[in-house]
Amino acid sequence: MTASDWKKFMNQLKSKPIIWQKFLKHNKPKERKFGMAARKCERCGRFGAHISSYGLNLCRQCFRDIAEEIGFKKYS
Repeated sequence: MTASDWKKFMNQLKSKPIIWQKFLKHNKPKERKFGMAARKCERCGRFGAHISSYGLNLCRQCFRDIAEEIGFKKYS
């Protein structure tokens, strides 16, 4: 199914609310409880290299960008 076909299909379903609800019930992405996709960066939305220490919830790239602003010091 191409992207344009998918877009047409979704528009057709949205005009039929009962069928749309049934479609979402069976086909929506499931909530992740563990694994890489369970948490994402609050700043940029990346999934990998997640730092959750101290309640940061940032990826390592975003942490490097704003570490000094939030009070961390670079020792090396």
